[in-house]
Formats: sequence, C-alpha cells, structure tokens
Amino acid sequence: MNLMERRILIVTCFGHFLSHFNMIVFPSVVLPLAADLHLPMNEVLGLSFMQYLLFGVMALPWGMVGDRWGGKRLMLLMFLGAGLSGVAAAALIGSPPLFALSLAGIGFFSSIYHPIGLGLITKGVKRMSVALGYNGVFGGLGLVLAPLFSGIMVWVSGPRAAYLFLGGLNIFGMILMAMLPLEEPEKTSAQDEHGENGMLGAFVILLAAMMLGGIAYRAATVILPTYLELQGRGILEFLSTWWGAPLSGNLVATAITALIYTVGMVGQYIGGHVGERYEPRYAYLAFHATCIPLAFLMAFTQNVALVVLAVLYFFFLLGMQPVENTLVATYAPRRLHHSAFGTKFILTFGVGSFAVKMLQYIESRWDVQASFIALGIVSILLVATIVL
Repeated sequence: MNLMERRILIVTCFGHFLSHFNMIVFPSVVLPLAADLHLPMNEVLGLSFMQYLLFGVMALPWGMVGDRWGGKRLMLLMFLGAGLSGVAAAALIGSPPLFALSLAGIGFFSSIYHPIGLGLITKGVKRMSVALGYNGVFGGLGLVLAPLFSGIMVWVSGPRAAYLFLGGLNIFGMILMAMLPLEEPEKTSAQDEHGENGMLGAFVILLAAMMLGGIAYRAATVILPTYLELQGRGILEFLSTWWGAPLSGNLVATAITALIYTVGMVGQYIGGHVGERYEPRYAYLAFHATCIPLAFLMAFTQNVALVVLAVLYFFFLLGMQPVENTLVATYAPRRLHHSAFGTKFILTFGVGSFAVKMLQYIESRWDVQASFIALGIVSILLVATIVL
C-alpha cells in the first residue's frame, strides 16, 4: 500500500472499531442498568431500540451524502457526534427517556461509518478484499473490547463510567484524523470484475440475504452477554471458587463475550483472505450454512459447552463480513459505493434493529433460550436466499 492507502486504512479501521464498540457497550450493561433503574430486563432492552434503528436507517442517507460530498468530513462528524452523545448518555443515565435519547444519538452518528468508511476502502485501496479483512479485524476488536471494558467499568464505578469511556474514545478519533489527513480517493480504484455498472440483479438478491444476516447479527450480539450470565452459572461458581472470593456474574459474562468476539475477529481476518483467494459467493454460503446447527445447539446447552458453540458460531457469523462486503463492491456500481453500502446497512442494521423487539417478545412469551432457536430459523432463510 502507498502512504494514502495506509492512512485510509488506519482511519477507517479505528472508525470501524468505534462503530461496533459504540453499539456493544449497551448489551454489556443491561442487567446492571436494570438493577440501578429498578426496571425489568425487557423494558431496559427497549431503551436501545432507537439507537439500533437509527444505526441502520441512517446508513443510506449518510451514503448518499458521502457520494456527493466525499467521506473525510463525515468521518470527522462521526467521531464528534458519537463522542458528545456518549458523554450525554453518562450524564443522563438516571433518566430512562433522556438516556434513551442519548443512545439514539450514539446510533445516529455511529451509522456514518459503514457507508463512508467501507466506501473509502473500496474506492481508495487496490487490494480491496484483504483491506476489508484487516478492517473487519478492527470491527471485531470493537466487539471484543466493548464488553470487556464495559464490564470492568461497571464493576469499578457503574454503567455511567462505561459511557464516559465511550465518549472519550470517539473524541480521540478527531485527534487521529488531524494527525493523518486524508485525500478523497478516486472513484475507479476498486477491483470490479463486472465493470463500472456492477450487476443489479445479483445486488438486489444480496440485499435480501444481508437483511436476514443483520437480524441474526443484531439479535445474537444483543442477547449474548445476558445469555452467558444466565446460562453460565457453573462457570461463575468454578471461577469464584478458584479465585477464592465471589466474582461478578456480569464481569465473567462480559469477559467470556470478549473472548468469543476475539475468535470472531480472527474469523474476519481469515474471511478477508478467503474473499480474495476463492469465489466469494460460495464462501458466503459456506460461512452462513455452518451457523445453522450451531445456533440451534446453543439453545440447549450451558456453561463450557455453550461457550464452545458460541465461539464457533461467532467465528462464522462475523468471519463472513469481508466476503459479504467484497460482494457488495463487486455487484454495485463503482460511482455509488457509499450509497451501496448505505443501502446494505439500512437493511442489515435498520431492519436488524427489530431483532431487539423480537428478543423482547420471545423473552416475555417463552424464555431466553428460545432466542437461539429463532436465530437458527433466520439462518435457514438466509442460506436459502444465498442459494438463489
């Protein structure tokens, strides 16, 4: 890579890290927040709905703005807006309506990253699939460190500290962009075997598959820390005995979640090289097909067996993302890459946000284990769409 390609990759990797970090802090504080606010878990889950909805539905508008005005200024706006929203969430955490509004601000500004950052990579870096793999690693790192740092912050000082930390990290993104100024990339550097105009029919089918993938991703990441805390009591008892003192169930669950996402991060690195070396369509099918039995089995296991299955599930669920993004860049017109990624994420994260409502319904009508049966069914529909 030349100097400007490296700068694009560094800034977008940090942006990808933060976009996922910002979204995953909330699932890590659900149970402590429910205790602090004296609310049932399903009501606390509902506070995040607008955050996840805006994270998805704003992707296309931001992408359209990016195609017209370029990506540099929007990346800067993301860091500033999400940082201030995180500080507001910490200050207003005692008021559920205002806290929910602050969460919505985090989702609104964090939604800038995917259409803008991925568009910068596909237009500005020649080895697109490998660059998307590296970028995916940093998104995975956000998934890893968010529950880990949030669990530590909650343990030391409560949920408020977790959101102050979130705000500070986003403000640092502005400093990083000042240190590494970017130039807008040309619109013809992405490698596209189908030419300037892409393949519209394939892109439309891909959008349907990605919408189902967004439901699976959002539901799995929102419920995982809580599910591990409820279904991993044997691990908690063992570690407390080994430690010689009682441990926080939330801290143990978030630490295990961080471990699971670490393996998912490795999956994204591997997925980037798979997308460059093999036919991306078949790799995409294989990764998602493997998720089906793993999701069903997670509904019926506990403790160590559950952790092993979760590690494998998230390896494939997260590992397919560079492959998926390579397909988006291949089938979408080059001049509309920001909008193409915006269209993807308005479906994956916008429609995917309704997974929160799905989880609320399942938890109130049946039990939390049924969540993973629902995820297995979603994956079956997803694989059928990929076959089409």
